[in-house]
Amino acid sequence: MKINRTHKLRGFTLIELMVVILIIAILAALVVPKIVGRGGDAKISAAKANISTLSSSINAFRLDTGRYPTTEEGLSVLRIPPNDVQNWKGPYTSKDISNDPWGNPYIYEYPGPFGAESFNIITYGADGQPGGEGEAADVSEEEL
Repeated sequence: MKINRTHKLRGFTLIELMVVILIIAILAALVVPKIVGRGGDAKISAAKANISTLSSSINAFRLDTGRYPTTEEGLSVLRIPPNDVQNWKGPYTSKDISNDPWGNPYIYEYPGPFGAESFNIITYGADGQPGGEGEAADVSEEEL
């Protein structure tokens, strides 16, 4: 005796597929804005880390030479020795001085906001202009 069993293949209905797509769309609407908003925060964190590294390099320059770089010399003295400096033991950075995360050069000022024994390194943020809020806010050595 032979029993004829046919297996009927069953697929998803259109309604089931629509429900799954709707659930995925709702999850994406909740998650994507949180992930996309983190790009600006990451750039601000990278700028702060770069400024901190440059600050340490400038302090090493000062320990060796007895002075801070002038505003005119800028950050380039961390890689290239100035003509009038003795005891330069650089380069003080292992790679070239890069721009900030928004593609603008870092700004070095000496003397800084606290007088002759201070300096300041600044990036003006996404807009490249002084002031601003959020991703366009200034990030500087004095704020770290």
